[in-house]
Amino acid sequence: MAEDAGAADLIAGQRLQLGISRGSPEQVIDGWRYFGYQPPESMDDAGMAREHAKVFLEVLKGEGFAQPNPRPMFPNPPGLLRVEPHSAGLRDRIWWGAGSRKTAEWAAEQGMNLQSSTLVNKDKDGAVPFHILQAEHIQAFKDAWKTAGHQREPRVSVSRSIFPLVDAQDRMYFGSRGEDADQVGYIDAQTQAIFGRSYAAEPDELVEQLRQDEAIAAADTLLLTVPNQLGVDYNVHAIEAVLKHVAPALGWR
Repeated sequence: MAEDAGAADLIAGQRLQLGISRGSPEQVIDGWRYFGYQPPESMDDAGMAREHAKVFLEVLKGEGFAQPNPRPMFPNPPGLLRVEPHSAGLRDRIWWGAGSRKTAEWAAEQGMNLQSSTLVNKDKDGAVPFHILQAEHIQAFKDAWKTAGHQREPRVSVSRSIFPLVDAQDRMYFGSRGEDADQVGYIDAQTQAIFGRSYAAEPDELVEQLRQDEAIAAADTLLLTVPNQLGVDYNVHAIEAVLKHVAPALGWR
């Protein structure tokens, strides 16, 4: 994975922004077992994923760590060997997909950027809106980053489903879906989560709704989730509608 990431970043002119995470609940039971992984007795699968992430981050630094073969197929540089190809700066462009306050803080401690989607763990009692809870997770990440003493500024992204209703097709797909409220559910037997609302309205109304979203305001990057099952042409239209009818009014660029 480190080799693939380094190669992709160099091919892309060092523009790769790579998001990693422990993953969402699986369609199979303990899917990681089928790939030869087994967490130690004192660790669950989430902890195993975090330990793997720490190894990945360490080798991306470009420092030598592997003892060279004394009879190599090709000549080696002197000293310990690093992963090749190495792309300087990629380590600072790794994002961790965090669904909880605790993992947001852990991502900050590791020096990763924060990626928060449309689902977060419900770790507070009462009817706390999704965007407020997500904004609290972002603030916890920023506080932990400051405490860790990292020298660079962290980045934070959030994801939203946003559909300006500008023509009959938009209204047919999203005009009466009734998804203008957060939903609470369980992602496994023990974990309650909040699924963030979708935004679908006339552009002027949409702008006012999005102004109230505290997590969008706290992030520096907004990722738009699109319904890929509706095809390329419609998704191009939906993104262009956001760029034309919503982004300018909110100062997005």
